[in-house]
Amino acid sequence: MVTVAAFARTAALLGDPARAAMLSVLMDGRALTAAELARAAGVTPQTASGHLAQLAEAGLLTVARQGRHRYHRLASPGVARMLEGVMAVAGAATPAPPSIRPPGPRDSALREARTCYDHLAGRLAVAMAESLAARGAVELGEDGGALTPSGEVFLRDLGVDLDAARAAGRPRQRVFCRPCLDWSERRPHIAGALGAALLTTCLDRGWVRRSEGSRAVTVTPGGQVALRQAFGYGPRCACDDAA
Repeated sequence: MVTVAAFARTAALLGDPARAAMLSVLMDGRALTAAELARAAGVTPQTASGHLAQLAEAGLLTVARQGRHRYHRLASPGVARMLEGVMAVAGAATPAPPSIRPPGPRDSALREARTCYDHLAGRLAVAMAESLAARGAVELGEDGGALTPSGEVFLRDLGVDLDAARAAGRPRQRVFCRPCLDWSERRPHIAGALGAALLTTCLDRGWVRRSEGSRAVTVTPGGQVALRQAFGYGPRCACDDAA
């Protein structure tokens, strides 16, 4: 049972702008040095080290040594889910007029397709989830999801390694398939081990590629064809954002 004091301590850690910035940068699943996180947060390396120590002590980050360097990353998918949830609530709590900007990140590339720790988010991920649900490949509820037998055949044909996804989830008792409310689209995308497997497939097949220094991913020309055929996804044009 989580105590109120423990809950308050965790919430307080998220309330500092520098710590929030560093956690946000790590949402793409990378492991970064203190110096890289200091630059992302706009603070000195000494200040960043103090913040990172607090985050690690609270179990929000893990630290790995490689040679002379110490690399920091989010401690678990649960931490990433918490951060994405806070972002969604924060965006809904302070909505901007439609004439100014849509909800979620300002960057149109982030709204279109991005990583949410180890799975896809943004318009692409929501389109994939809705397509899979419409064809009866997945069943998504308020608190969980399931892959149907027909969905298993469909995803295996696409090259998704479902056996590896199930095996990866077992040691940590990770949920295999679950809905995750998308920060920018306000509709669910697929998270859990299945969501991670979908991202891996998209990267391995060259359908999307990571953008350096950003959570955004770019859909390649070949990916546009493949994702349209599989999920009915088409990139949003600039006129959509201006509308």
